[in-house]
Amino acid sequence: MIIRPSLKDIKIILSNLGKISIILGIVMVFPLLIAILFKETDPMYDYLIGIFASFITGLFLIQLSSLKDKTDSKIKWMHGMTVVSLSWIMAMVLGAIPLYLSGHFRSFLDACFDTMSGFATTGLALITDLDHLSYAHNMWRHLMIFLGGQGIILVGLTLFMSRTRGAFRLYVGEAREENILPNVIETVRVIWSLSIVYLILGSTILTIIMLFEGIPLSKAVLHGIWIFMATFDTGGFAPQSQNILYYHSPLFELATMFIMLLGAMNFRLHYALWTGNRKEIFRDIEIASFFITMGLTFFITSLGLSRADVYPGAIPMFRKGFYQLVSGHTGTGYATIYPRQFINEWTALAIMGLSTAMALGGGVCSTTGGIKALRIGIIYKAFSQEIKHLLTSELAVIIQRFHHIKDNILNDKQIKMAFLVTFNYLILFGIGALFGVFYGYPLMDSIFESISAAANVGLSCGITTPFMPTGLKIVYIIEMWAGRLEFMSIFVLAGLLVSMIRGK
Repeated sequence: MIIRPSLKDIKIILSNLGKISIILGIVMVFPLLIAILFKETDPMYDYLIGIFASFITGLFLIQLSSLKDKTDSKIKWMHGMTVVSLSWIMAMVLGAIPLYLSGHFRSFLDACFDTMSGFATTGLALITDLDHLSYAHNMWRHLMIFLGGQGIILVGLTLFMSRTRGAFRLYVGEAREENILPNVIETVRVIWSLSIVYLILGSTILTIIMLFEGIPLSKAVLHGIWIFMATFDTGGFAPQSQNILYYHSPLFELATMFIMLLGAMNFRLHYALWTGNRKEIFRDIEIASFFITMGLTFFITSLGLSRADVYPGAIPMFRKGFYQLVSGHTGTGYATIYPRQFINEWTALAIMGLSTAMALGGGVCSTTGGIKALRIGIIYKAFSQEIKHLLTSELAVIIQRFHHIKDNILNDKQIKMAFLVTFNYLILFGIGALFGVFYGYPLMDSIFESISAAANVGLSCGITTPFMPTGLKIVYIIEMWAGRLEFMSIFVLAGLLVSMIRGK
């Protein structure tokens, strides 16, 4: 029998949604300050309206819930998962308000598309006349990526949650599987501390490179901050329409490639390295799986490119081939070629290699999307265990071990979850591709764009434009949302809606 959620359940969900809405309003203060600093009058009003809308929405939801006591200790799994899935929809709508008011979008849906793309660290964009976008709006676009990469809920856990019981359920709902420290609140603070340290170091390095390339100081500082946010959080937004190609700098491309790899690493591994356990990078199954799949997919991609003789020589192959491969595999979505070059210059084999890399993604508990390297490693270990079982006596007990931060014994739950998530991603890739074909796009293009949206990558072969069909925009928004949250919290939301209608 399906149980209908009680009024108290609804109030707990609304109360926590209200807090997330207020957080969004607080975060919008940063682009507002940029607008004031650079005397951008219209953007200043855009963010005042956005802040007002976020605060009013938050206060209304909290008042509607009418809960006077602390609710975090009462959060059940159903509450946590539902709050997470609805928070991302609410963040998309509220975050789109100042962007739509900028006048750089053809419709509010287009602004919502870019907002979901930013929060989900995807990087697909429908914005028009990007090269003339204000500093304030550029700050918001990249701040969304930085916020979404760490997790919208993670900010709420830092500011509003004091007890770990409810906090952990929200943390898991946002596709976080692992704790760095036993206390989830401390884990969240470690993630933000590492991210801020990397932001300072990385943006400084990128700024120095841009100054070396002749870019003025103020522009170099802002671009350094924005590019780092989008690179480390594998988001793919850029302040210029030419993307990374705008900078025409091999050194800049090399630096962003290194930051992409940092962003694709598990935060638990970052913490291990920062606390002196540097051998982990050579022992962890996730790192091994990631670099093996990167090598295999680059071999396929380079084989396809070499057959077409597109980039003769090692340097062009590195800058135009390997860069795209790393960008795709880490889920960043930065490009040093134009979107239609994928279709006009790359062979089907090269696109197949890149599409596979995009689908696989980086590490769990990182800022990247896709299936994730740890799950690929677990699936490999599961097949290895089964083969060993078939080759030995039926009475033999086969114990399969793997190292991920610590020594682990492979169990059925790990195998089941790895296969389930992988299966869901494959289904999502296929559904998006079918919609692309339905709207008249070639099959290969549709597969590429669908994987890019669902795996939160952001590379485009030219389908994603402001003139694409409205239905396909909605499909890609759903793909970005589902891919970023890795399905479970969305399934719980769907179950909650069904129970509200059919429950007893």
